Amino acid sequence: MGNGFQMVPLGNVLRQRSEFIEINDFKTYKRCRVQLHAQGIVERDVLQGIEIRTKKQQVCTAGEFLVAEIDAKVGGFGIVPDNLDGAIVSSHYFLFDLDETILDRHFLEFFVRTATFMEQVRAQGTTNYAAIRPGDVLGYKIPLPSLEEQRRIVARIEVLAARIEEARGLRREAVEGTEKVISRVISNLQFDEKYWTTIEAAILDKKGSIRSGPFGSQLHHDEFVNSGVAAIGTRDVQVQHFTINSGWFVTHQKFEQFKRYQVFPGDVLVTIVGGSIGRFCVVPANVPLAFTTKHVVALTLNPSKAIPEFISFLLNFHTRCRTSLFSQSEGSAQPSLNSTKILRTEILLPSLVEQLRIINYIDEIYAKVKVLQQLQSDTTAELDALLPSILDKAFKGEL
Repeated sequence: MGNGFQMVPLGNVLRQRSEFIEINDFKTYKRCRVQLHAQGIVERDVLQGIEIRTKKQQVCTAGEFLVAEIDAKVGGFGIVPDNLDGAIVSSHYFLFDLDETILDRHFLEFFVRTATFMEQVRAQGTTNYAAIRPGDVLGYKIPLPSLEEQRRIVARIEVLAARIEEARGLRREAVEGTEKVISRVISNLQFDEKYWTTIEAAILDKKGSIRSGPFGSQLHHDEFVNSGVAAIGTRDVQVQHFTINSGWFVTHQKFEQFKRYQVFPGDVLVTIVGGSIGRFCVVPANVPLAFTTKHVVALTLNPSKAIPEFISFLLNFHTRCRTSLFSQSEGSAQPSLNSTKILRTEILLPSLVEQLRIINYIDEIYAKVKVLQQLQSDTTAELDALLPSILDKAFKGEL
């Protein structure tokens, strides 16, 4: 790398650990997954052993280097964090112990995020075969200064990364501030109390419906494939925005079991669990064949009573609607919603003409807010580009 640091194969500092356990149907297991683009390891889910179809699994240890066989070439690797110690992964992952007497785990964690490392990963094997093998990993090279120097570099990177994250946090606050503008505009709408009702009373009759996705017992993670019919997860449902990016698909044959969960243009989708709970969006006209998973509920509205965009705006931003929605999720350790709770949520429902007028008014304001958010997003992108630059300098010995 032109920095005077000795370059050594990872095989000098890593050792593959290939040990498997037999899954007990009566135990609970935490599963983890790698995020792409070297963004680290996160929890995938927590399942009962009986829900896990592949019974031979590997147990992760905090500090190990975890590599996804298929996704490595798009940054599918990282260091197992402390909170995922004991989590399991399938045989499609490779686990490596670090020799921490000569390699600092954080030094490796930062290095694998550099362009220099990714060039080695992408260059391995053929372009039409994405998977890598453990031997490939052990052949990648890493600069190896002294342990003291590694720790100095890590400390310097962490200081600079913290400053970037602080700036990024300020940008997030600015974005949240613009969203509050929409909330105030919608919450200040003045209508007589007679226009307040519930979702159930207002929009669900013979021309409307509500449906959640299949239970976990009906659809296992092991049944997802690389392409086919899209399974809509919480990542696909953002505030006022729908996009299929979860990357979950089932075969057309499997979809035959889930046709009743299919979504259609104009459906209003809502996330019902976890940190994303209570996000609403409208399914666009160009939606491909897709169905909801168990974490998303779909509402088909009665077109003679409600306009989807109006209902989505209300449920995303109106204070009274949001308060009513989340009061339905109280009383459990982890807030959650279901069809019954959603049906009880209060909404404002004036005439279709008035709904359309409000939508046009809000759209004008929302468009201006989105322009501001885009400017903030552009600045965030500039901040995101700083860390790779810092890493490049660090491993060239220029920090």
